[in-house]
Amino acid sequence: MPVTTTRISSDWPCQVKTPGSHDWERSAARWLRELVPARYGSYPALVRHPVLLARHAQIQVQQEIRVARTALQTARADLPRLGLHEGVIEHTIKLYAAELLQLQHIARSVRAVSQALVERGGR
Repeated sequence: MPVTTTRISSDWPCQVKTPGSHDWERSAARWLRELVPARYGSYPALVRHPVLLARHAQIQVQQEIRVARTALQTARADLPRLGLHEGVIEHTIKLYAAELLQLQHIARSVRAVSQALVERGGR
């Protein structure tokens, strides 16, 4: 198998082997399956074509980012109506903000893996 010229950036997930190394596509598919609902792991097209799995993971993560943004943007108005104390609300807002940052990092990682899969021929 020829070694690709894909550059590894700080966004490359540590769970995925370097492109061109032995079984890197398998490690990429395993990591991508962790990002989508479990039932997608049994869909033959997604199992046979990791680039399709990567596409779905990108869509999934983008949806999760939208959910986290909405939760963050509405927390101050909605959470007091649930009878939560200010300390719980502040903690929840910090949690949503941290989750949003984490999801944005994951989205960059998925893009990096997707690009590497495309460069190796998509399959």
